Amino acid sequence: MGNVNRAPERGRAAPSADRYRRGERRTSAEPLAAAWEPEGTAQYRRPRRRGGVKKLVANYGWRIYAIPVLLVLTALVVLDTVQPKAPAAGGAGDSKDVTTTTPEAPATEVQAQKPKLDVPTAELPDGPAFSEDGVGTFKAVPGSGQRVGEANAAKFRKYTIAIEDGVKPGDYNDDAASFGRTVEGILSDPRSWIGTKQVALQRVEANQNPDFTIILATTKTTHAICGKEIPFETSCWDFPTKRVIINVARWVRGAMVYKPDVPAYRVYVINHEVGHALGNNHAACPENGAPAPVMMQQTFGVANNFVSQLNAGLDVVPADGKICTPNPFPAG
Repeated sequence: MGNVNRAPERGRAAPSADRYRRGERRTSAEPLAAAWEPEGTAQYRRPRRRGGVKKLVANYGWRIYAIPVLLVLTALVVLDTVQPKAPAAGGAGDSKDVTTTTPEAPATEVQAQKPKLDVPTAELPDGPAFSEDGVGTFKAVPGSGQRVGEANAAKFRKYTIAIEDGVKPGDYNDDAASFGRTVEGILSDPRSWIGTKQVALQRVEANQNPDFTIILATTKTTHAICGKEIPFETSCWDFPTKRVIINVARWVRGAMVYKPDVPAYRVYVINHEVGHALGNNHAACPENGAPAPVMMQQTFGVANNFVSQLNAGLDVVPADGKICTPNPFPAG
């Protein structure tokens, strides 16, 4: 549309540029305005503002350099406050113990009393309840193993393992298979009869024609098979039926001379009764302080005088005053 001067909005006249020139008169009611470039100030133009560190230094001087140091010190103090103190390394003398509480005294052992071997020891020790009534029938424990012992041993015997019906599972830790493994493990130990180099043994199934059966039996059945001439709980070898009878009362509680080592007594009673199955008779203590022969009646004691008294002089044990120490192995 050419150079047409448009009127400003709302009907105001366009301001003349001449009004703002130096030396010209200002129209009344017009605002004061600074000159675009004041006279004679070209060489004194306002310097650019200093920013950042320079400005801070100009305003605060040397104090600005102290701020980072104070921040670092503050952070270190906070960190040292919230972190737990680690104990000083090194031995005595490296650091000073500032603990004010008295350390608690440690618990100390109470040594078990040694069994008195020169007094009557045939009583059944105190302990858990055990199965007293059975039905006289037996259930084989499945399982078999390898032959153990010398290949040319003079005796080779096969055996099986059973538990009487009526023996509570708790008496053999609720695990018949474990009971079987325990018995097999005892007879496979090189300190057992195979260690004599005269015997070889093998666990077999009940239908594999075993030479004898090892049975865990109730006290009622044990008394019926083994007799009750001696008024104490015992186990026995029943030759007519080829059965080793292990009295559950003794399996659970052991014997006075072994107390409280019931597992050691179990090793003894298996080796003792199987010793009868292998043709061995009772033995006496050979000398004071010696390990008792496994064929000694250690269930009753290891003092010859007491064992001889129990057998009323009808056994091979002399009343000579000798006292042995308990021993569960025939080839230890």
